[in-house]
Amino acid sequence: MDPHSAKLIGAGLAAIGVLGAGIGIGNIFGSLISSIARNPAARDQVFGIGMLGFALTEAVALYALLIAFLVLYAV
Repeated sequence: MDPHSAKLIGAGLAAIGVLGAGIGIGNIFGSLISSIARNPAARDQVFGIGMLGFALTEAVALYALLIAFLVLYAV
């Protein structure tokens, strides 16, 4: 196997983590909107937890993207 094609396959596999993080972010905000719609009085309590979940999930996406770029462009 050519080393260049192996790099492309590895970067593609690492980029799958970005897809999973996108699905996770959608689930977080869907649940956040649903919980606020059910109980608007609990918005202040739920919103902070939702933003924390978003930040942690986004960090996973950035790590996966970093690994994909390292696989592609590292010497």
